[in-house]
Formats: sequence, structure tokens, C-alpha cells
Amino acid sequence: MTEQSATASDSATAERDDEQRAVEEELVERVAASFAGTADPRLRQLMQSLVKYLHGFIREVRLTEAEWNTAITFLTECGRITDDTRQEFVLLSDVLGASMQTIAVNNQAYQGATEATVFGPFFVDDAPEIPCGGDIAGGATGQPCWIEGTVTDTDGRPVAGARIEVWECDEDGYYDVQYDDHRIAGRAHLYSDDNGRYRFWGLTPVPYPIPHDGPVGRMLEATGRSPVRAAHLHFMVSAPHQRTLVTHIFVAGDPQIDIGDSVFGVKDSLITRFDQQPAGTPTPDGRELTGRSWARADFDIVLAPEGT
Repeated sequence: MTEQSATASDSATAERDDEQRAVEEELVERVAASFAGTADPRLRQLMQSLVKYLHGFIREVRLTEAEWNTAITFLTECGRITDDTRQEFVLLSDVLGASMQTIAVNNQAYQGATEATVFGPFFVDDAPEIPCGGDIAGGATGQPCWIEGTVTDTDGRPVAGARIEVWECDEDGYYDVQYDDHRIAGRAHLYSDDNGRYRFWGLTPVPYPIPHDGPVGRMLEATGRSPVRAAHLHFMVSAPHQRTLVTHIFVAGDPQIDIGDSVFGVKDSLITRFDQQPAGTPTPDGRELTGRSWARADFDIVLAPEGT
């Protein structure tokens, strides 16, 4: 090929690229403009931005029609497996880090307030109430663990009457809702006392895999990622005039923290010591554990003001 013909070929290619780019950009503009009449300005912003970034992704990776079909099939399967006790779309959001990013955007750091982390798919409304010092296990198996702490505001004042929801898996890594017998175990709510103190018996957290027998699990397998979550105990804490906190505590020394939490939920400030107590060690409330070892953890909770 002569230099002149090569130059002509490069020019023709550039022209075709310009034409293709113009076609693609015109489509983006046309689709975004279709939402211009949306009455709700926030909805208009969301839809037009979604169009921009979705089309940008398609154009950047040059998405094939076969890949598009695979994505549609994947999302369809996520919908089919979702039911009252399993939310595959929440799992998808979690493993893509979208859940944690949303939490980061909506829970900005504020004067030492306890950091938030993922909600997860296993919260249940109307968990039973226990008194301070009660037991959330409800028959769930695992090592007994005494958890206590104080709820305060960011000025250090105790928050009395804070509602504290707690939930966790059993020693086999399953939440109660993953069983078929409608048990209620490993979850409860309680209230901080007049001094902002709380305490309860739970189970020493263990690592466990998120449900990975569905489309999200297959995606993780295809990409070489582990479905395992670092050991943790869920908290949701609410009180009048305070920002509701959704968080976990993680077990210091858990190897899974270094390997990686499958939903990116670990934060250094939430890693908590769970001190092992040999069998026969007196418990804080005099509970008799019949020769069993147990653990204890302290977790103080600081709530940010409402609206921050």
C-alpha cells in the first residue's frame, strides 16, 4: 500500500468513526431529552443521569448483543429467585459495592458518630423484644457472647430509650429466615436504659457465605470472587432527634477481614475485640453456662443528629 493510499484509508476510517460517534451521541441526547418533561425534578435528574452513564458504559465497552442478552437473562433470573425471604437484587447491589457506596453518600462522617455499613438482606420487622441483659439467640446454636456498651450523642450525652435492633447468623452461618420452619432466632430488639447503657447475650459471630446458589453466586464464581462475609453482628439503632444508624461489629482477628468481605462492609472503626472466656469464668449477670466457654465484647454507639 502506498503512503497516499494509506493516508486515504486512515481518513476514511476516521470519517466512519466520526459518523458512528455522532449516531451514538445523538441517541444519548434523544433518550435523555425524552425525560425533559418529567414533572418531578429529582426524578428527571435521576433518569437523565442514568441514561448518560448507562449509554456511556455500553459505548465504552462496545457491548455486544450477545452480552446484552446475557445481562437481561441474568437480571430475569435475579427476579425469579427473589421472594419474601430472599432478595437477590440486594445481594447484587451488595457484591457490586453499590450498597456501601449509597451508605457512604447518605451517612457522611459527623463528629465521631459511629460509622454505618450495609443493611444486608436478612433484617426482619417485628423481632421480639428482650429486656436489657436478655438473650437474642432464641435457640440458635453457637458460642454464647455477652455484648454491652453505651449509646450517646456526639456531645457525649447518654441516649436513653434508644431502640437497638440486633440480628445475626447461627454457628452454621444461617439466619433464621433461611430455615423452612419459621423459627425466630438470632434476632431481637431492646432499649438502652436511663444511662444509655445496653447489654444482651448473643452468639460469637462467624464468617458465612452469602446465598450463592443463584445468579449472583454464579457471577462471583465466574469472576473468581469469594461469597464469604467477614464475621459480624448487625445493629440498627434509632432514637428521637438522632440519625438512624445501621451498622455491624466485626470480629478482630477474623482472617476473612484480610481476605476480603464479599460486600465491602468492613470498616476499621467497627472491628471489635471479642475476648474469649474459658469455661467456668463468671458471667457478668451470673448466668450459668454449664461448663461452656463464652466471649464478651464492648461496643459503644455514637448517634449523629437527625438531618446530618
